[in-house]
Amino acid sequence: MRITQSRLQFLTMLSLASAAGLLRAPPSLAVEQQLETSTVRLANSGLCIAPQYLAEELRTEGFTDIHYVDMSPPQRTGKIARGEVDFTLDYAASLVPAIDRSEPITVLAGVHVGCQELFAREGIRTIADLKGRSVGVQALGSVPHTLVTVMAAHVGLDPGKDIHWVIEPSIKPIELFVDGKIDAFIGFPPEPQHLRDRHIGHEILSTAVDRPWSQYFCCMLAGNREFVRNHPVATKRVLRAILKAADICVTEPARAARRIVDGGFTDRYDYALQTLNELPYDKWREYDAEDTIRFYTLRLRDVGFIKSSPQKIIADGTDWRFLNELKRELKA
Repeated sequence: MRITQSRLQFLTMLSLASAAGLLRAPPSLAVEQQLETSTVRLANSGLCIAPQYLAEELRTEGFTDIHYVDMSPPQRTGKIARGEVDFTLDYAASLVPAIDRSEPITVLAGVHVGCQELFAREGIRTIADLKGRSVGVQALGSVPHTLVTVMAAHVGLDPGKDIHWVIEPSIKPIELFVDGKIDAFIGFPPEPQHLRDRHIGHEILSTAVDRPWSQYFCCMLAGNREFVRNHPVATKRVLRAILKAADICVTEPARAARRIVDGGFTDRYDYALQTLNELPYDKWREYDAEDTIRFYTLRLRDVGFIKSSPQKIIADGTDWRFLNELKRELKA
């Protein structure tokens, strides 16, 4: 059989490509683009955002200059918007109002579920029992205030009239609760662990198990809009590192907890391990991030905290392209 010159050239190229393994590699890996920057800044604020503390995953993605910026959880969204950090996990209930205010934030993915627990004193068994009771928050419009408001409205209470809000900007609600000055508050890890160790109060709602809250992400990865726009390769690699780290939190919680302690992000290994064992860090593979944005937008609009529609929030403040690519690559 006669082989033409053009066909011979094609077969030669095909053989070389096969030998290099390029035909078997996913397109994104075969033509992996160079990082626009090897520097990334993330928030250091709270135990539940554990996946972003596993810096080894970021180094594997090519980041050599990794900074963690100390801040309290309420500061995260503002620092992302101002470009003081590039990425952080933050509560959906915090991100949606920020997007409604036209802050330059882009939500990229949902990562985990269930880091909020509503603690109350004896005699209070349900959210409906909060009627006429005091709930502590450090500020109106804060995540604890937002969450208790939508939870109360969900069971038919009027949060503005039925709940007595105790606002103490300089005192954490857990301190007021321990001192018996309030009846309830929303706690975040490691606060629930502290209370259980001391046998103070009891949980009346956990967003990890109680519907409808357990059906949606609590923490989602958000980035500064300009960084995401100007550094798409770095953005995708940060997200990939966070999602892989979330998987490690599920499959190797003891190792992840030790790395978090050794990194100086918390000093209690037992609390870190308990948090990793209790929170569903694998839901990024199952849940729809856009559903979470839609859910909280509707709840927040119902109580008058925002004005935008879900369609506007999604259009203005989300970008699922990186997540969709990675789900295919990681076979989620």
